[in-house]
Amino acid sequence: MAIESLHRMSDSPHVACVWRGRASGFEAMTSVATSTWELVFWEEGGRGHAAVRGPETAASSVELAGDSESLGITFAHGTVLPHLPRLVDSAVESPHVTERTFVLGAREWEVPGFDDAEALVARLARAGVISRDPLVDEVVWGGIARVGTRSVQRRVAAATGLTQGAIRQIERAREAALLLGEGTAPLDVVHRLGYYDQPHLARSLQRFIGRTATRLQERRGTMSLLYKTGPPAGS
Repeated sequence: MAIESLHRMSDSPHVACVWRGRASGFEAMTSVATSTWELVFWEEGGRGHAAVRGPETAASSVELAGDSESLGITFAHGTVLPHLPRLVDSAVESPHVTERTFVLGAREWEVPGFDDAEALVARLARAGVISRDPLVDEVVWGGIARVGTRSVQRRVAAATGLTQGAIRQIERAREAALLLGEGTAPLDVVHRLGYYDQPHLARSLQRFIGRTATRLQERRGTMSLLYKTGPPAGS
């Protein structure tokens, strides 16, 4: 299995990052947990697809077969699609996709490229297909809210389908996996990210990343795109 991937951060307040990937061959890939939702486009067997994919609360295995290309727009935590329910551990595929267009929110849109994804996002925002609650992304990344705790909890859940605690657990595990992949010692990761001890780190990695610390350090196995996260521009 050969997998090529690339991602870039975005200057849009609605978007965390934009990524693209290409795979060839046959293999089982580990899809790591993520606390954000995405708009994903992919081509497989000469046919185009588009889907809204919600947060994934645990690592899972995905079978890859043949050649495929994909493009994803990963949205900031406060960005929502008002016409869709919160899609935790699930996805909704576009009912009609051509080589150049897809349907979202009962309207047809042009499939974006890697370099101009933000143009599509801006059009979706102007049309009301997506909206943004800036408080949600702010509190997820440690900001102080000017409303009560219960109001914050409701707004985070409404925007993401997750609790603040679940988001932080997922994001901490993703950061731990990145640090281990860069060669950081497990005990240093424990202290740096606030895990209780190494068994606590191990359980978190197994649940959210589907890898042990040793496998991450050795970079064994194929995983879905893993990248650094953080608040978007303008938040």
